[in-house]
This record gives sequence, structure tokens and C-alpha cells, in this order.
Amino acid sequence: MQKIRSSAQLITLPEIYLRLNELLTDPDYTMAEVALLISHDPGLSAQILRIVNSPLKRREAKVERIGYAVSLLGAQQIHDVVLCASVTETFDGIHNDVINMKQFWQRSIYCAITARQLAIKCEVECERLFLLGLLADIGHLFMYLSIAKQAQQAIVQAREEQRPLYLVEKELLGFDYAEVGGMMMKEWSLPKSLQLPIAFHTDPGKVKQFQFETGLLHIAMLLIRADQEEGDFGEGVYAVNQNVWTATDLTLEDCLNARAIAAEQFKIVTESILG
Repeated sequence: MQKIRSSAQLITLPEIYLRLNELLTDPDYTMAEVALLISHDPGLSAQILRIVNSPLKRREAKVERIGYAVSLLGAQQIHDVVLCASVTETFDGIHNDVINMKQFWQRSIYCAITARQLAIKCEVECERLFLLGLLADIGHLFMYLSIAKQAQQAIVQAREEQRPLYLVEKELLGFDYAEVGGMMMKEWSLPKSLQLPIAFHTDPGKVKQFQFETGLLHIAMLLIRADQEEGDFGEGVYAVNQNVWTATDLTLEDCLNARAIAAEQFKIVTESILG
């Protein structure tokens, strides 16, 4: 873990995120100031407009002004969008011989949409769950940068033994990708509402705070893995931690229905936004 921590400390979030975060911590900030800051970054402005005009939003008229787009999304979602964009930019330099970044982010977006749909099913605020789903697997990026051979060895062994990857990682390395992700959330001074669910979603029975969010993320990751690996959700390596059923009050049928809706939404996003 120390090798990962040392190399990870060299990776910082872009200036635009740091400036936005500083602005949002000022109790007297205005949305006009947020919009002005965003407007100075053409790429980020375009991304926000694309999100606001996504087919999933189903708006009657196209939004073309960044100020209006920012007001529609609100401060929390703008923060989360900029954080997502910043994390994506931070890992832009990873070569495809280490990991296929397009597939990585597509899988992450699928997890994000699934996590959000589970939150909708539970009738709770859903956009923060989208962010958690998007960042859930980020620990693997740090591992691929620092200890690529060991990380890939764990993947191969987990497939051969048909065991959960995080358990194999714990045996081989002494930690798993979720712990690495949680560590980096802490290094970047991100809130505990992000740190803890990401750090504990592989072992949700151990988390003391944000148990509900951690449980939803745990289910979302299992759902997309079972889907992409053609496994049976709820069984074997895709079995849900018993504490999670209690924490979320979801049923197996609820989860499968949420995944079916998420799969359709992911298809729309893939065709209209990801290309």
C-alpha cells in the first residue's frame, strides 16, 4: 500500500476543481460566480451543457447558456460533475496496454447509472449515488499505475478460482482496490460521504457511517459484474452481503428491475453521449 500511496500523492486534481471547491466553501458564494468560473473552461462548459441536454433529462427546449445550465443542476451536482471530469482528466495518460480506459469508464458509467437507479427505487437523493458509482473502481487505476503486475495477477487468479476479486487482492496484497480508492478520496480531502462508501463497498458490514449508501454501491457493483460476466446476481461470487439487505430494505426483484432500467439508460447514454 505504501508504494501506491507514495505514487498517488503525486497525482493531484486539476486547478479548476480546486478553485471550484474553494468557491463553494465560501458561505457567500453565488451561482453566478460558479457559472463564471465554469465558463472559463470550454471543455467543462461543453460537458455540462451535454449533461443538461441529455435525453435522460427530457427537457422540452435545448439549454444553450452555461449560466442557466449551472442554475438547473445546482451547486452539489456541479461540484460532482466537475469532480468526475477532473478525475477523468487526471487519468488521461494511462496507456491502453495497461488498461483499456474507454472500457473502464464505460463500465464505471454503467455502475453509476445503476447506483442512481437503486437510489430512485429507494426514493432517496440519487445524484450523489451516481458519483459514487462512477468512482467506485478508481482504486484499480492507482493500482495499475503503481503495481500493474500484481494487480493483473490478482485478476487472473480471481477468474481462474471463480472468487471475488477483492478477496484475492486482500490475500495477495494485503488490501483491495476499494481500500485504495477510499485512501485517495481522503488524500484529496473529499467528504466522508464519498470516502467511506468507496472504501467499504466490498465489505459493507464493517462500515459504521453511510451504511445505506455503501449498501447501494455494493449492490450496484455486483449487479453490473453479474451482467457483464453473465453470472447470477445474488449467488456465488455475486452474493449480496446480508447486512445490505437490512440496510437498504431492497429485494432481489427490486435490484434486478433497477438493473433492467439502468441497462436501457446506459444504452441511451452510450449512443448519444459516449459515441
